[in-house]
Amino acid sequence: MSLPKFFILIIGTEILNQRRRDKHFDFVASSLADRGYKLTGSFIIEDDPALIVQTIKFIAAQPNAVLFSFGGIGSTPDDHTRQCAAIALRDGTLPIHEEAKKIIVGQLGEKAYPYSVRMAELPRGAKLIDNPVNKMPAFSLDERYFFMPGFPEMSHPMVEEILTRLITEKQAYYRHTLTALCKENLFIDLMEQMPKGIEFSSLPKLYEDGWRVSISVASYDKDLADRSFKMYTDLLDQKGIHYGLHDESNI
Repeated sequence: MSLPKFFILIIGTEILNQRRRDKHFDFVASSLADRGYKLTGSFIIEDDPALIVQTIKFIAAQPNAVLFSFGGIGSTPDDHTRQCAAIALRDGTLPIHEEAKKIIVGQLGEKAYPYSVRMAELPRGAKLIDNPVNKMPAFSLDERYFFMPGFPEMSHPMVEEILTRLITEKQAYYRHTLTALCKENLFIDLMEQMPKGIEFSSLPKLYEDGWRVSISVASYDKDLADRSFKMYTDLLDQKGIHYGLHDESNI
C-alpha cells in the first residue's frame, strides 16, 4: 500500500507581508514526525482566488495526496478558500450545508445573519470538522483534503484529531546523519548511486577554517538506511577525513 504524501497550504497575504508569522509548518511537520511521517510539500500563498485554485489542483494531482489547508474559510470578502475548494475539487457551487448552518445559528443566534451564516456555504459532499474553540466548523472533502481556520488554536487540535484517525500505527523512519570536514563534491558519485527508497541530502557550510558538509540518509527500510549510510562512512574512513555523527546545522 502506498504511503500518503502530506502537503500544507497556508493561505494568507498577512504571512507573506510579515504582518503575521506562520505557526503551522513547524506544528504539522513535528506532528507527522512523531508518527513516523514527513511533509512532501508546503506552500504559503496570498489571498488570490486563481492561485488558490491552481495550488489545490496541483496538490490534488499528486499521488496519495493529503492536504492540510489553513486560512480563508471565514465570511469576509478576503476569505476565498471555500469557493476555491469547490472550483478545484467539485462543481464550483456552494450549497448550504444544513448541519453547518444549524451549528452556526445555534452558536450565534440572530448574530449569524447576514454574514457568519455564509460559512455554511460549502462544496458538495463536505464533511464537517469540529472546532474546539468557537464551534464554527471547518470542513473536509474525500477524507483527503482538510480545510481549516488560520487560527492555530483552532486548527492545530483539528490536525491532531485528523492524524490520529488517519495514522493508526506509528511508522519507523530510520535516519543517519554525519558532518565531515570536507566539501560535498567528495560524495557526488555516492549520491548518484543511492537506491530508490532512500532520502538523502548534502548540506555544505563554509567556516573560517574551511568547508564542512552534513550528509543525511533516511529510509523506512532499516537495512537499506544502514547499508546506504555505511557507504559514506566507509569512503571517509578510506580518505582519512574526520567526521562526527551529528548534524552541524543543529548544533
